[in-house]
Amino acid sequence: MDFLWRTKASRLVAATKPKRILDLATGSGDLALELRKACPGADIVGGDFCLPMLAEAKKKNVPWLVQADGLNLPFRDSIFDALTVAFGLRNMASWSGALTEMARVLRPGGLVLVMDFSMPPAPIKAIYRVYLHHGLPRLAEWITGNREAYQYLGQSIESFPKGRAMKELMESTGFSDVREYPLFFGVAAIYTGTRRS
Repeated sequence: MDFLWRTKASRLVAATKPKRILDLATGSGDLALELRKACPGADIVGGDFCLPMLAEAKKKNVPWLVQADGLNLPFRDSIFDALTVAFGLRNMASWSGALTEMARVLRPGGLVLVMDFSMPPAPIKAIYRVYLHHGLPRLAEWITGNREAYQYLGQSIESFPKGRAMKELMESTGFSDVREYPLFFGVAAIYTGTRRS
């Protein structure tokens, strides 16, 4: 499903015709590469805190890569037209601190796009919660031998702001016109916002 989600995210970004894009928490660079297809004329920078992940992105020929802490970005104010963060904000030490820093490096009117896992509404929520906290960790333990990482995943998804709470968080950190796009019955969501002047 994440292939379809990245395509939707890149189309939302492309609609704003950005010239400079920061893909924060770029990981192995999959969203940066999708953005390059959707925005062929844009300069795309992939930033990530983790050097081994940047090495993976480099293998995929993501052109510009920077080691970047989401709470202290190594860029001047108002330099980017768009900023994306997919499945990364949830793992940052301060969601409001990271969003405030994202607003700082975006030009006024620039687009921020946050994509992450969420909790679907009832009645799917009850079934999904059983899968998330019991089925997924057991399956992961069987496949990878690492149950703890997937227990953390479920806990982090439960605690991450969603819906109105995420919109309010983004509005309180410098963004307006915040919109939500639920994905796959609400298992994930995209949020977009415009950096206020």
